Amino acid sequence: MSNIKSAFAGGKALIPFITCGDPCYEATERFVRAAAENGADLIELGIPFSDPTAEGPVVQGANIRALAGGATTDGIFDMVRHIREDVTIPMVFMTYANVIFSYGAERFISLCAETGIDGLIVPDLPFEEKDEFQPICREYGIELISVIAMTSADRIGMISREAEGFIYIVSGTGDIKSIRNELREIAGEIRKYTDIPCVIGVGASEPEQMSAAAEIADGAADEISVIELAERYGADADVGAHMRTLMTALGG
Repeated sequence: MSNIKSAFAGGKALIPFITCGDPCYEATERFVRAAAENGADLIELGIPFSDPTAEGPVVQGANIRALAGGATTDGIFDMVRHIREDVTIPMVFMTYANVIFSYGAERFISLCAETGIDGLIVPDLPFEEKDEFQPICREYGIELISVIAMTSADRIGMISREAEGFIYIVSGTGDIKSIRNELREIAGEIRKYTDIPCVIGVGASEPEQMSAAAEIADGAADEISVIELAERYGADADVGAHMRTLMTALGG
C-alpha cells in the first residue's frame, strides 16, 4: 500500500492545507505536528508563490506573508526534513508549475522523495502537459495528483483513467451544500473509471461544510481554516483543537 493510499484506509480522510512559512517555519512545523497528532490523515503543504492564480484571497494572503517572512523552496525542504523526524502520515506539496521549473524539475522532485514528500498537486498544470513532470515523478516514487474542477465534466474520464494517489475535486465555492448534487455527479462519474479515492476541497471554515464534502467523497480537504487561524493567532494558533473539531464533523 502506498503511503498516500494509507490515508484513506481508516475511513473518510481529513486533509488540512497549511502554507509553509506562514507565519514562520517553526510555526508551520508546530501546525503540522498538531494536525498529525489530532486526526489529520494527510497534510497538504503549500509552497508560497508570488502569483498564486488558482487561489482565493485567504491563501493569497498567506503566500504574501510567507514570502515576506523569507520563505524559500530550499528552506521548505529543510523544514520538511525536520518534520519527517517524527511525523509519518502522508504529506503532499501543492505548488505551481513555475516553482518546479525554476528550481529544476528533476532536482525538485528528487528532493521531494529524499525529504519524505509523497505527492504533488500542481493546479496550473493542464492534464495534456502532465508529461512535463509525470515521468520524473514515477522515477522517484512521487504521485502526481490529478485535479478535476467543476468545469471539467467533459474531461473526467480522460483524467480519471490515468489518475494516481487521489483525485482532488475543486468545489469552487464556500457552500458545498448548494452544489451537493453537482459534486455527487462528478464523484459518480469518476467512479466509472477508477477506484482511486476522491477528495473535495472545501474553501470554507465551517465544519459542516467538511462534513457535507465527506458525505460525497472519500475525504475532505480543509483549504483555508488553518490559514485563518494562523492569520488571527500567529504561531499560537491551536491547530490541534481545530483538527479535533473537524474530526468530529467527519464522524471520527
